[in-house]
Amino acid sequence: MSLQIVVCGSLVPDPLQTLEPVQTPNGPGLKNETMLPSVLDPWAACALYEAAHLAEQVAGSQVYLVSLGPKAKLQQLMMSVAQKVPFQLVAVDGSASGFTDSALVAEELAKAIEAIPGLDKSKLLLFGGCASASHDAGVTLQLVGERLGIRDLFTGVDELKVNADGSFSVLERMEGGCYQASTCQGAPAVIAWATGSLPEPPNNPRVGMANMRLVMPALMKAKPAPQVGVGGIAYDKTEVPAQKRDTRVVKDLSTDEIAKEIVEWINQ
Repeated sequence: MSLQIVVCGSLVPDPLQTLEPVQTPNGPGLKNETMLPSVLDPWAACALYEAAHLAEQVAGSQVYLVSLGPKAKLQQLMMSVAQKVPFQLVAVDGSASGFTDSALVAEELAKAIEAIPGLDKSKLLLFGGCASASHDAGVTLQLVGERLGIRDLFTGVDELKVNADGSFSVLERMEGGCYQASTCQGAPAVIAWATGSLPEPPNNPRVGMANMRLVMPALMKAKPAPQVGVGGIAYDKTEVPAQKRDTRVVKDLSTDEIAKEIVEWINQ
């Protein structure tokens, strides 16, 4: 049975940039946010690569990338992402700030997914990251699944294997470096990926050209989502975490003495 794999993922500021929070007329944001170079969220990228790999294994499967962000920045991002793996873009023009309300974002993503032509929820696997590099609420994908009526949720997934009968098994990360092995009868299901096991695919200009034929029309048809923002969340203060370094060079201390000093320093 073929699958319809929908990956939720958007842009985040390049982690190599210095991010400085500031107050804007619309609430908290980042200084020069529109000028910051962006990348596809790392966890969402892992989900996208796993989706493309799964689509290759299950004949007739299709991968969709549903992305909410400023249309102009999405276009820049797709110039690089489109060269990685085949997918169809579903774009929503709205804020991708790290201060957005997850419930509002999930509502817009669910609407965009339900509007996909020919969507069959009985074949739907909803992919995304279990975390985010910009707004690590950890609930957005689950909220999207709830709005789509999908109750089976697996989070922190590193491996997914589909069986011949349509069922699949997953490995979810647990504490202590252990995995929880689960089996699901089949789609629909929500899969929140950790890092998976696949490397980043090399750039493929042929794949990029094929994707861009569909990316540009998708961006032109992107529906605006002006209501996506901080919502009812109130931020009293936003700032970069302060760095503190307190170094002392000593000799001939026992392990217990060192551990005691570290504990005392933390308690201060």
